[in-house]
Amino acid sequence: MSKLLKGRAKKVGLPPGTLVHIGEKRIEVTKITIIDYDETHLQERELEKIDECIPYKDSTTIKWINIEGISNIETLEQFGNCFGLHPLVLEDILNTDQRPKVEDYGEYMYIVLKMLYYDEKTNGIITEQISMILGNNFVISFQEGIKGDVFNALRERIRNEKSRMRKMGSDYLAYALIDSIVDTYFIILEKLGEKIEFTEEELVSNPTPKTLQAFHNLKREMIFLRKSVWPLREVISAMERGESPLFKGTTRMYLRDVYDHTIQVIDTIETFRDILSGMLDIYLSSISNRINEVMKVLTIIATIFMPLTFLAGVYGMNFKYMPELEWRWGYPLISLVMVSIGVSMVFYFKRKKWL
Repeated sequence: MSKLLKGRAKKVGLPPGTLVHIGEKRIEVTKITIIDYDETHLQERELEKIDECIPYKDSTTIKWINIEGISNIETLEQFGNCFGLHPLVLEDILNTDQRPKVEDYGEYMYIVLKMLYYDEKTNGIITEQISMILGNNFVISFQEGIKGDVFNALRERIRNEKSRMRKMGSDYLAYALIDSIVDTYFIILEKLGEKIEFTEEELVSNPTPKTLQAFHNLKREMIFLRKSVWPLREVISAMERGESPLFKGTTRMYLRDVYDHTIQVIDTIETFRDILSGMLDIYLSSISNRINEVMKVLTIIATIFMPLTFLAGVYGMNFKYMPELEWRWGYPLISLVMVSIGVSMVFYFKRKKWL
């Protein structure tokens, strides 16, 4: 449940625009990096103070300012004042339980996405909220502070002088950031698909409580993944069909491609959810079949021993004048009869294909 609810109780009773961090505190110190570039120029540096952003604000080059760690409210407030961000935007940035959305503030656009990682150690999904501010010549991204991100390939493209990135504007940079996030969803779905296939085989061949627990974990992950991805379709569609001058016509074509990828991701998620819904029936059927097999074996054993128990009971009554008690070959004979009955019944059951 920690993935679904992150302590919204902190906001109860507070006026709109109150800056309160909601979510897990990832890192102590806020890290600010900037990549300033155009077709012929590139500069990368890490900023120590918020004031160092001011010279970049009105420059004509494209700027990507990446902020890692948003728990420091004072630092975020100073940054918002520097770039003229609305208090409601800062409030949403601090709330890491946001639904993916896009809001147009005229001079800039506010975009919220979920960046997902697949943790090989825990075989689980790690989520990090990404808030982006798209301006006329800048993009500001806010990360919670998890070590690493999915933008390394994008940074390499920016460093390449011959890359399309160096010739395009801030809207194309925002598209590239979104595209990198969406492409990562396919990797996660591939991993989940393998887990679902393995769990399904286990449910059919050897259902155990451990397998059932793995099934429930997968179901929770799919619910969480659907919550993170489903609203993204509306976000991409709003940017692609909107009238904001921040997105040029040439970039909207690429947004349509991201929209198609988003639809593929959503379709895959829905397919996996349907498979998981049927897996519980598979588990119950497998358990029922195993119980039926056990009961069949026990029933056959009991059926074989019923006449044998009857004979043993008759000749175990110890009446004095039972004639068979005095026979010399009585014990071997009754033993032979009992073995013959047991073997005959086993052959009969096999003939009937009950064994």
